[in-house]
Amino acid sequence: MAENTADTPSPKKKTKRLPIVTGVVVAVLVVAGAGMWVWHEQPSFCGAICHTPMETYLPTYEAEPGQPATDKWGNEVSDASSMLAASHRSLNGDTCLSCHVPTLDEQIAEGMNWVTGNYYYPLDERTDEDLTEARGLQGDDFCLNEACHAETRADLKELTADMGQYNPHNAQHGELACTTCHKAHRASVMYCAQCHDDAEVLEGWVAGDEGDALEDAAMAA
Repeated sequence: MAENTADTPSPKKKTKRLPIVTGVVVAVLVVAGAGMWVWHEQPSFCGAICHTPMETYLPTYEAEPGQPATDKWGNEVSDASSMLAASHRSLNGDTCLSCHVPTLDEQIAEGMNWVTGNYYYPLDERTDEDLTEARGLQGDDFCLNEACHAETRADLKELTADMGQYNPHNAQHGELACTTCHKAHRASVMYCAQCHDDAEVLEGWVAGDEGDALEDAAMAA
């Protein structure tokens, strides 16, 4: 009796299917990888994957300048434009990775800490020195560059000359790091008002001593 081979696919047909299946799998992986990379650039990725404590940081990024907001410690801020995370998002479309440049080792370590729950809160506040070193830059290059603020310190002094004797960019007590006054995830600080009661404190900003008190309270909590 002859063997019925009508329903048995030939090896040749299987061979033809293999490239098609492989192509589909590769295409799916490429699309998924591209989507993952795009998400990797967004603040929602940072909060969902690595920085669980960022649930308090994301609102500072998403806050609307000119509107009341809440800082990373849960304190009220009368004008979100005093937080660089909000103002840079609104003006430039910046994301977390516009300022924070983690190394591969850091990302792996943070991922492991997230998986094990071995993270601490609140996270340390990044200084000018931290951010500049992470990008391999020097001096004021992190903020004062062609892509961000294409000014010199002398230019900044002129831009705020109308603030008079308490011009914060006039280095009367030596040059200060930009992050001494400009804060990303909390109200920016008018350093001069720490000693000078008549120094102008911009809307949404706080005086130097108030900024120190808020930080001390958060660290002690």
